Amino acid sequence: MQVSEEYVRYRQDAQVLAEVGRQLAGQVSPLRVTLSREAAEAAVAAWERDELGVVGEETVEEFELRDMAAELALIGSAVTQRGVWEDGQVTVDLGAVQVGAALQAVAQVRQLDG
Repeated sequence: MQVSEEYVRYRQDAQVLAEVGRQLAGQVSPLRVTLSREAAEAAVAAWERDELGVVGEETVEEFELRDMAAELALIGSAVTQRGVWEDGQVTVDLGAVQVGAALQAVAQVRQLDG
């Protein structure tokens, strides 16, 4: 299979982005965020849910949905371990990856919902 010049460049760009990530990894501190009780409870429920099925072939959309569900579950893990529940809200320190995943989900869900 012939790979176009664009995709060769994209792979090179991805490698540079990964190097940027390696350099940033030690510089980024957890972020303290506040979530509504409803969102926090849903995240915890995602964390506690057992997904026992075998993942077969997926469409791109199915993969994206499963990936977002996994990110939500990781946020639920953080809420379970270190969340402080007060006045209908939860305060928790999240890693930059989880914050980024949640922010990216806004656009992804909008695109998936059309």
